[in-house]
Amino acid sequence: MTRKPSSRAVPPAARPHEPRLSTLHLAPESLGFALDCAAQAVGAVRLGAALPAALSTVFASLPEGSAAASHGAVQDIAYRTMRRLGVAEWLVARLVRKPPPPHVAHVLACAFALLVDDEASAAYTPFTVVDQAVGAIGARREFAFAKGLTNAVLRNFLRERSALISESQRDDVARWNYPRWWIEAVRNAWPDAWQDMLEAGNTQGPLTLRVNARRSSVDAYLQTLHDHQIAATQVGLQAIRLEAPLPVDRIPGFRDGVVSVQDAGAQRAAQLLGVANGMRVLDACAAPGGKTGHLLELADIDLVALESDRSRAQRIGENLRRLSLAADIRIGDAGNPSAWHDPSEPRFDRVLADVPCSASGIVRRHPDIRWLRRAADIASLVVEQRRILAALWPLVKTGGELLYVTCSILPDEGELQAVWFGNNHQDAVRLDAPGQLLPAVARAPADPSAGSRAGWTTGSNPDHDGFFYARFQKR
Repeated sequence: MTRKPSSRAVPPAARPHEPRLSTLHLAPESLGFALDCAAQAVGAVRLGAALPAALSTVFASLPEGSAAASHGAVQDIAYRTMRRLGVAEWLVARLVRKPPPPHVAHVLACAFALLVDDEASAAYTPFTVVDQAVGAIGARREFAFAKGLTNAVLRNFLRERSALISESQRDDVARWNYPRWWIEAVRNAWPDAWQDMLEAGNTQGPLTLRVNARRSSVDAYLQTLHDHQIAATQVGLQAIRLEAPLPVDRIPGFRDGVVSVQDAGAQRAAQLLGVANGMRVLDACAAPGGKTGHLLELADIDLVALESDRSRAQRIGENLRRLSLAADIRIGDAGNPSAWHDPSEPRFDRVLADVPCSASGIVRRHPDIRWLRRAADIASLVVEQRRILAALWPLVKTGGELLYVTCSILPDEGELQAVWFGNNHQDAVRLDAPGQLLPAVARAPADPSAGSRAGWTTGSNPDHDGFFYARFQKR
């Protein structure tokens, strides 16, 4: 995981909660049940909640056994809807004359997301989606009056599907499925690549693994996957991308710490830091611990993992225990070292500053981010990033290095911050680093058999999220 919701998010203004819903009388394994639950999660996102937290709340509210029966379908529909929310909400507004109650609108949005998504048609046929959406509305007594409306609206869409989709493409939000300010920000930053970047954000990110260098090698683990008939490709020094996602309990060696789930772009952080045995290292803003674990896999170091959120810091410990590794985990604000760093302690050879940011580079994995962010958030995040960098730099020893990292594609959080830091710290020497890594989606080779052996390859075929890396050494 590369997203850090609590540390990266700028809290939205307080918003009213939707009223409590009546009992849902549907079989948990039905599509109607999944549509209703997904709609609840979509509604929570629209009120300012992150999608994972919204889904957790929905599942926690279900009767015993219902969550397990519906979990996969609910999550799939909710994530698909986040990636198609612009066009889904456009269709609701276009086809419903009077705005319906929020929950009805969210069920319709979830249904539209399935009906406009060509990939979804294999799992959800149009007739079934319509039938089950109508059933979901009717299963709540307070919304039963809207059954006829739901049926008419969805059937009207199916009759006029081509014309409506064509009409929706004239609206930027419906066409690209991002807020208008986000589209403009990406267009202004990357005028030659903005369309590809927005489209990439609407795809589902691959499942990429990091091989634990203490436990195995990429070649050896690829052979293990081959033995289990799991197709995979090497995409980095320790990175392997699975051809098809799998639950972690079905990934060989995951439980024993042989591999971890981490995007190939995120894996560059530990590699760029260049840690060596005996170094003292600070991983600031460390939760959930992916980069922390990677650093400890690469060398025998004295590592301090810092996190401001106590509950999220627990995840660092959980991840390290699975890897049979240990770090000095501390709770504190990276921008206020006096609260967690004793002046008598030695300074650090390396500091990883993976700071709070817009997370615009990882939107394909976390499609709710686009709907939670506001244009004004960027300026606030820039201020926070500078506060943290200014506070961490004095902790770097002479000759030591700081690596500035964001999972953003916006120059305000990337190159402009690196230039600001260099201009305001005369003892900082900028070293080689990738700078901006734009999201890269793997393309199928012209010859599918090239470089392959029994379904897996060892050639380089990048597929990573968007990141920015800047590296500085103290004179």
